[in-house]
Amino acid sequence: MHWEEEGELRRTSAGEATHEGNWTHNLSESRQTRILVRHSGLAASTGRPQIIMKVAVIGAGNSGLISIKCCLDEGLEPTCYERSEDIGGLWRFTPEVESGRASIYESVVTNTSKEMMCYSDFPFPENFPNFLHNSKMLEYYKKFVEKFDLLKYIQFQTIVRSVKKHPSFSSTGQWEVTTEKNGKQDTTIFDAVLVCSGHHSDPYYPLEDFPGINTFKGEHFHSREYKNSKAFNGKRVVVVGMGNSGADIAVELSRTAAQVFLSTRRGSWVMSRVFEHGYPWDICFDTRFQNWLRNTLPTSFVIWLTEKKMNAWFDHANFGLQPRDSTQFKEPLFNDELPSRITCGYVVVKPDVTEFTETSLKFEDGTSVENIDVVIFATGYRFSFPFLDESIIKVKDNKISLYRNIFPENLEKPTLGVIGLIQPLGPIMSSSEIQARWVTRVFKGLCTLPPPDAIRKDIEKKKEIAMSRFGPRREHTIQVDYIEYLDELTTDIGCKPNILELLTKDPVLAFKIIFGPCTPAQFRLTGPGKWPIARKQIMTTWDRIMKPTKTRVVKSQDRSSMSVIFGVGGLCILALLLAVIMYKN
Repeated sequence: MHWEEEGELRRTSAGEATHEGNWTHNLSESRQTRILVRHSGLAASTGRPQIIMKVAVIGAGNSGLISIKCCLDEGLEPTCYERSEDIGGLWRFTPEVESGRASIYESVVTNTSKEMMCYSDFPFPENFPNFLHNSKMLEYYKKFVEKFDLLKYIQFQTIVRSVKKHPSFSSTGQWEVTTEKNGKQDTTIFDAVLVCSGHHSDPYYPLEDFPGINTFKGEHFHSREYKNSKAFNGKRVVVVGMGNSGADIAVELSRTAAQVFLSTRRGSWVMSRVFEHGYPWDICFDTRFQNWLRNTLPTSFVIWLTEKKMNAWFDHANFGLQPRDSTQFKEPLFNDELPSRITCGYVVVKPDVTEFTETSLKFEDGTSVENIDVVIFATGYRFSFPFLDESIIKVKDNKISLYRNIFPENLEKPTLGVIGLIQPLGPIMSSSEIQARWVTRVFKGLCTLPPPDAIRKDIEKKKEIAMSRFGPRREHTIQVDYIEYLDELTTDIGCKPNILELLTKDPVLAFKIIFGPCTPAQFRLTGPGKWPIARKQIMTTWDRIMKPTKTRVVKSQDRSSMSVIFGVGGLCILALLLAVIMYKN
C-alpha cells in the first residue's frame, strides 16, 4: 500500500507529536489504514499499540531506493532526503567532486555481476552486460524508481542536519529529523529512521603517516578526487594503496602517464571478473555448495586451495602482489588488466612508502623513485554519521557496534537502522535489500529483536568471527559472509528457501539453488514478498548471463546424452545428501 505524501506527523504547539486527526483526514478513504504494532519494543507505555506511519530515509542511493520500496511494501510511509539533485548515490558520476557525496571516476565498472546484484523482483534488462559501467547502473536505478513510482517520496537538495531522539522516545521511539534546503531548516517528527548515507564519502587520508609529505613539491590528493587520466599525460605517478580503486586508477593512468608506481603495504589477491570458462566470478563463487565447502572443510585446506586457485591465473609472489597474511579470507581485488600492465612494465609494484622528499619517495625495501609529479592516495574511507550523536552510534577506529550490522546496540527502541553498512563477499545491492526487508518488518512489529543481553552477546560473537576470518584491518571491520548473512536475516523474515522441501517437490529447482549462483530471486520463492515468477528467474539465470556475450552464435558440438543423464543423476543424489547435512547443522 502506498500512502499519500500528505498527512505528515507534525509538532503541536507544545512540541509533542500528534497522531490523531491530522493524518486520517488528509488521506483518501481507501487509504485510511492504521498500522498496529504489537512488538514490545515499539508499544507505547500506555500498553496501547502504536501507529507506525512515518519513516525517514536518509539518502537516495542503492540502499535508500530499496528502503523506500520496502517501506511501501510493508504499508509504511517513507520520506527520503537526498542532499544532491538526483538519485544514484555512489553510482551517479559527476565531473566535479561534490561535498558530502561519494565520488567515482568516469570509468568505474561494477565488480559484481548483474544477476547477483539486481533487486530481487526487478532484474536487469537481459541485454545489459554482465558487469556494468556506472552509467548503466544509473539507468537501472531510474527504471526502478519509475517502475515502483518512488520519485514522489524523495526530497532532493535536502541535507539532514541532525537526527535526535524525541523527548518521548523512551515510550514512542520517535525521532526529530532536522533538514535544510535552500538555507531554511525544518524539523519533522518520524516514527522510525533508516540511515542509507553510505560509507564512501568521508575519505581516510592519513598524511601524518607519511614522513616528509609536507616537503613534497609535486601534487598529491585522495583518490576520491580522481575522475579520469586526461591531466596526467607524460607524468610520473605513484598510487599509494592497492584496493579496487587504487588498482583501477594505476591501470588507467598507465595508458597515458610516463610511468606508474603502485605502492602496497600488504599486497592482495587479484581476481579477474571473468572466471572459469568465461563466466562471471561471483556466479561460480557465491553458490550455497561452494559456501558450505568453505565453511566446513578444514581452514588450512581452504587456505591452501584458495592460494592454488588465486595463483592459477598468475603467480602473485612473482608480481610482488602476494598478500602478507594469506590466512584470512579478505575480499580480493578485482582487476582484469593489472597483471598485463605489470608484465609490460607500465605499472611497477612497490612496497610501503617510508618517506617523501621534495621530488622522490622512499620505500621500506630501501629503494626509491625519483622525479615524481603526482601522488594519489587510494587509502579508502571511514564511516561517519555527522547528523547523529555519538550516544546513538559511536565509531571508533572504523569499528561500530550494530546488531546484525543494522541496529545500534544501546537503543531503547529499535526504530533506527543503518542500511548498507556492510562489505559482503558478494553483492551489496541484494544485501541492502534483505536488510531493508527485515528492518521494515521489525518497525512494523512482524519481526522481533532479542533482549539487550542477547544482542550484546551476538554483536561480540560476530566481531570475534569477523576478526578470525578477515583480520583486524580497518578496511575489513564490516565484512560479512554473503550467504551466511542473508540466510540469517531471511530466516527471520520467513523467505529463506526450504531446500529439503524443494528436493521432494521440485528437485530441479533445489539443484539450481544448491549448486547454482545464490541470486536474489531465491528469496522471493516463498514467504512475505513472494514473487510469482521467482522460479522462472532462477531457472533462466544462465540464459541472461549468456545473452550479452553470445552475439555471434557458434554451433555447439552435441554432448553425450548418457553422460549428461549420469552426471545430473549423480549431482541430484549429492544435492540430497548435502541438503540434509546443511539443514541439520
